Amino acid sequence: MDWLNANDYELARQVLQRGVAAIYLIAFLSTAAQFRALLGEHGLLPVTQLLKYHRRGPTLFRWRYSDRLLMAVTIVGAALAVTVVAGLPQLGPPWLPLIVFLSMYGLYLSIVNVGQTFYSFGWESLLLEAGFLVAFLGSDAVPPPTAILILTGWLVFRLEFGAGMIKMRGDRVWRDLTALYYHHETQPMPNPVSRFAHHLPKPVHKLEVLGNHFAQLVVPWLLFFPQPVRSGAAAIIIFTQLWLVISGNFAWLNWLTIVLAFGAVSDSVAHALVPAIPLDWGAATSAPIWWIVIVLAATAFMLVLSYWPARNLVSRRQLMNASFNGWHLVNAYGAFGSITRPRYEVIVEGTDAAEPTDAADWREYQFKGKPGDVMRMPRQFAPYHLRLDWLMWFLPLRGGPERWFVAFLVRLLEADRRTLRLLRVDPFHGRPPHAVRARLFVYHFTTRAQKRATGAWWVREPVDEFVPALSLDGRR
Repeated sequence: MDWLNANDYELARQVLQRGVAAIYLIAFLSTAAQFRALLGEHGLLPVTQLLKYHRRGPTLFRWRYSDRLLMAVTIVGAALAVTVVAGLPQLGPPWLPLIVFLSMYGLYLSIVNVGQTFYSFGWESLLLEAGFLVAFLGSDAVPPPTAILILTGWLVFRLEFGAGMIKMRGDRVWRDLTALYYHHETQPMPNPVSRFAHHLPKPVHKLEVLGNHFAQLVVPWLLFFPQPVRSGAAAIIIFTQLWLVISGNFAWLNWLTIVLAFGAVSDSVAHALVPAIPLDWGAATSAPIWWIVIVLAATAFMLVLSYWPARNLVSRRQLMNASFNGWHLVNAYGAFGSITRPRYEVIVEGTDAAEPTDAADWREYQFKGKPGDVMRMPRQFAPYHLRLDWLMWFLPLRGGPERWFVAFLVRLLEADRRTLRLLRVDPFHGRPPHAVRARLFVYHFTTRAQKRATGAWWVREPVDEFVPALSLDGRR
């Protein structure tokens, strides 16, 4: 039964376990900092109201939600993640990392299943599936299981190939290689390098798109080839994901993909490239029967669930970032099947004026990540996830204000402290304004000449009113 043991993949196991745990740590910290303002008892979309009228998937909050319980969940989850990053459960029997990872998975699943639109991103399901998978990698007491590493490759395949197919079936700019004429400028949350990437020559942009198609449509198949081809495929995926890390803010999507791709890197290939990496650091050469049975049962379970995402990959109506069960296991992935051309931004303003007309003194609220002040350089936040800022990008694409956004404006009128902590600048310094409004602007990166002349990163032009002036007394 030696084929069940991947003795040449100890590096892969270490990177998978510690890397996935590190992302869980970031996810729990992000939740601790933002959840109560967005979804808590007095949040924009209160979980208590959701559970009163809707039955959700598996969650600890099904019977009771409170902000204190939410914080307890995040603290326990973060503490468990720290132990794995430090390598402590891995020193024990194989069931110990299994329990720790399944606990983190269950705690975060409880959050995602009540997170509504603020937790509707594909990387939430990706983190859940990754956490469930690496739970069965065991500890240092057993060799890495071959079946789990193959399933990890299947996860990366769905992630990359699914993204490639959604692009080819979607916007024509992916097929005519012009997608990156726009994407660096219009992506949800640009970073300091995005403007430089946007101004690269157009032939370079076309080469970027060709490289993306190769990395997402061809390379994933090589993950199932013998070594060293498999490690080479992982290296290409890691390289392309690093470019996405450098040029944008996509929460932990790219970082987690990099970690998962390491599951295809063997110790012998890694040692050949970096001799300091030992060849024989995995002392265990066999696993007990009971552990093999657990691993094979988990593998069979994941294979059964694979039917729906596999069918989705070949479907003309391919779903993007879809979960086929409430457990968020074996999901469909994909991103940017369509590319926005102009960049629209919703700018939120407030005033103290008794009559909130256009002539009033309107002051702008500034967000941490999304563009606002044209003089401010975009910042790097990933792998941390600014959930409010991301939802602000979707607002203009959905044609009008959503329920959570109206609630957000009300919280500004109330000068709600937790809501204001989600922002970078409150122009009223904790005092409630008399009225707030939202306006729609179109943003473009400045040209090189404009940047030299003004120092601005963006130019913007007003487009339309998004939400008229609102006040708590009901006057407009």
